[in-house]
Amino acid sequence: MVLPKFAFFDGRIVPYGEAKVGLLTHALNYGTGCFAGVRAFWNDDEEQLFIFRARDHFQRFLESARLLAMDLPYSADELVENLVALLRAEGYREDCYIRPLAFLSDETIGVRLQGLTPSVSIVAFPFGKYLDRDEGAHLTVSSWRRIDDAVIPPRGKVTGGYINSALAKNDAQKAGFDDAILLDSRGKVSEATVSNVFLVRKGQLLTPQVTDGVLEGITRRTVIELAKRELGIDVVERTIDRTELLLADEAFLAGTGIGIVPITRVDHRPIGNGQTGEITGSVRRLYFDAARGKLPVYRSWCRPVGTAIKRIEVA
Repeated sequence: MVLPKFAFFDGRIVPYGEAKVGLLTHALNYGTGCFAGVRAFWNDDEEQLFIFRARDHFQRFLESARLLAMDLPYSADELVENLVALLRAEGYREDCYIRPLAFLSDETIGVRLQGLTPSVSIVAFPFGKYLDRDEGAHLTVSSWRRIDDAVIPPRGKVTGGYINSALAKNDAQKAGFDDAILLDSRGKVSEATVSNVFLVRKGQLLTPQVTDGVLEGITRRTVIELAKRELGIDVVERTIDRTELLLADEAFLAGTGIGIVPITRVDHRPIGNGQTGEITGSVRRLYFDAARGKLPVYRSWCRPVGTAIKRIEVA
């Protein structure tokens, strides 16, 4: 992994190596932070880097902070502008991943949320594929259950909560699978370790409803809109049984980092004919065309970074 040159850190763009925290930082010890995952895609034809749905991501980022009783000193629009400045400083001409992070930065011991100071950082770095399985991923249903809303709020990207995903993915990969699907406390399909799950069954596109322990994904929302508007598919958000995975005609993962990845096998059983399905392929093409600013009707989702300004304030 190539490390960034710069970071946005507590209101300034600084050299990446200067953005440091201490060993007693509260968030490092207790997981009291939240984050976002944002993508920027390079458009060769326009020689332009586009941030995909930046404001939507930062709005959810602020909502995640609210769940942790953090009052951040930025609006979603201000965070977008700071990200644009950071990307101009980096000067990337390739696909990137962006990691905003809000965390309780006091160096202190004691489990609590109140009376502590939040810090905000953003870094960006070149990033290709999170899961190199364009031809189809082989997943397993994990023995680990998805965190419950009464335990750690799954609709927020809370840093400490992702040990749930790490445990599931670690076991899946050690067993030879690409990723894992987690069930909720009732045994219903929730999501994969870092992405939402979609099924095609009997002509409908199905995905677990937001009250089934899923992250309210921006890519999830994008897929639903594209499928309805461009493909004319009936999209149903509802509780999904585990056995419906095995009876699906098609299935795929959707997430900011992962993009759209077909699921072709679950626990050694083929999904449909074991190949990428027609609907999955169409959704994937539409998603990446929209994300690169190639579909005029969805151009408002794409924030151009523009060329580097003459002078960038770097502390």
